[in-house]
Amino acid sequence: MKKALSLILVLILSLSLIVTGCSSSTSKGSQGDAEQAPENDIKVGFVYVGPAGDMGWSWAHDQGRLYLEEKLGVVTMYKESVPEGPDVEKVLNDMIDLGANVIFTTSYGFMDYTEKVAKENPDIKFLHCSGYKQLDNMSNYFGRMIEPRYLSGIVAGMKTETDIIGYVAAFPLPEVIRGINAFALGVQSVNPDAVVKVKWVNSWYDPAREKDAAIALLDEGADVIAQHADTPGPQQAAEERGKWSIGYNADMSEMAPNAYMTAPVWNWGAYYVEQVQAVIDGTWESSSVWLGMKDGVVDLAPLTKNAPEGAQEAVDKAKEEIINGTLQIFAGPLKDQTGTVRVPEGTVMTDDEVWSMDWFVEGVEGEIN
Repeated sequence: MKKALSLILVLILSLSLIVTGCSSSTSKGSQGDAEQAPENDIKVGFVYVGPAGDMGWSWAHDQGRLYLEEKLGVVTMYKESVPEGPDVEKVLNDMIDLGANVIFTTSYGFMDYTEKVAKENPDIKFLHCSGYKQLDNMSNYFGRMIEPRYLSGIVAGMKTETDIIGYVAAFPLPEVIRGINAFALGVQSVNPDAVVKVKWVNSWYDPAREKDAAIALLDEGADVIAQHADTPGPQQAAEERGKWSIGYNADMSEMAPNAYMTAPVWNWGAYYVEQVQAVIDGTWESSSVWLGMKDGVVDLAPLTKNAPEGAQEAVDKAKEEIINGTLQIFAGPLKDQTGTVRVPEGTVMTDDEVWSMDWFVEGVEGEIN
């Protein structure tokens, strides 16, 4: 009878989500696992800025959702391709109407709308990714992607022959700027003559525009392409030109088997399980966290055969030093593009300074506007 009631609940929820344009999923564990799972009324919503199958940012979050289902057996729902605008409020309220009591909003531009709906629904737990606002019922969380970005810069710096590395970037936001800077510093740690050229696409998800930007960078002499954008377009451009590439969000080797070398990647599953388990246990508290490689949230994907000789050893050494704190990515002296010292020798940028970074380090070519 218990199984029958659960099945009815899932069917009703799934039908409702289809009507409202959301998607739902239930635990994929075995029947035995489901019987052993603790009973709870937790329903977890996820809001994505891109398609769940984009093999990029939204895909990485959706892998975390699936991991959550597998480990805790909770009912989840998601809405993909949600624009960063007022529609977010409707999506959140629809999820609440469908019984969601924990909601993860996974794009920076969702922040203000998440805050508004959170204030209106104090009994619902909200967790916003990549922002900074916090309420009693609203956490913010992100990963120190600067760490694997730096490591991927080492690979790119060792691989380039033209000493020109192209970087396809979404928006001139601090999140993207600090990632470009970390990447460039990784490049410079092994190849001080190399430059990183940036082209903005002003979109998180635009396959054609991202590919065109990569092609333009290749035309300017780049022989390695990196990206902070969510589609495999830049990887495909490098593949078609016989050049090299650094991906983002996920292993993109299938899209560019002869170009792709590695990628900074996300692993959200453990964090999602931790937070939802805390809600189930009644111990959840609002928090603001910036998690790194030592926490398992970010990492560098395995290097492929396309990576340069000696890169694995260099990456392993730097990774260990970042984790144990002996390598500080934004340690002085650091100059900006104009040659002005921004971080004096003997000092290290604080997290707040890194978080709000709005300038490029020396060796990066591009404008912030």
